Amino acid sequence: MAPARKKRRTTDNIVKDENLDKVSKDCKKEPAAENNEQKFWLMKSEPETRIEKGVDVKFGIEDLKKEPKQTACWDGVRNYQARNFMRDQMKVGDKAFFYHSNCKVPGIAGIMTIVKESYPDHTQFDSKDVHFDPKSQKENPKWFMVDVKYERMMKRYIGLPELKKLHSEHKSSHGPLKSVALFTRARLSVQPLTKEEYDYILTLEEVEEP
Repeated sequence: MAPARKKRRTTDNIVKDENLDKVSKDCKKEPAAENNEQKFWLMKSEPETRIEKGVDVKFGIEDLKKEPKQTACWDGVRNYQARNFMRDQMKVGDKAFFYHSNCKVPGIAGIMTIVKESYPDHTQFDSKDVHFDPKSQKENPKWFMVDVKYERMMKRYIGLPELKKLHSEHKSSHGPLKSVALFTRARLSVQPLTKEEYDYILTLEEVEEP
């Protein structure tokens, strides 16, 4: 039996489709605010093997590190709000925390950089892929992705229980994590962070795990 395929692939391994490439340039995007400031994100992926329709959807930060040029396309997002964040707001140079989800201890494992802005997610057109969408057409794609590049591991793993405790405390003290999307929009696999939230989480690396 052939091994199950991994969810995400580097863009170097995607068969080039000239028509799709043209759509990527021509497709209409929702107007975004003119703001060239660097943005910050939290992006979730599963680091442990889980087979869905014969496909291993596992893709942790260690998998990203092993990709050519440590770069991969962030495919498979099938939530409209998460898609809109990637399609309309993510820019080259933005930073993102790589968040391990659906595992024993979910949490922030490392940091990525957005290196290619949104273009159609090829998996929506692949009938053999777990993320195939028969209602999506190449001339009018529904789903988009970006390319991310591994930057570094966190100095220590910042687990969900620690973040949840801080969020609870900060709601009372009006601290930096009082409104963090990880808890206010928990179901989203792609979440925006404020600079204050991002910078505060970075400071947690420097303190011992509670």
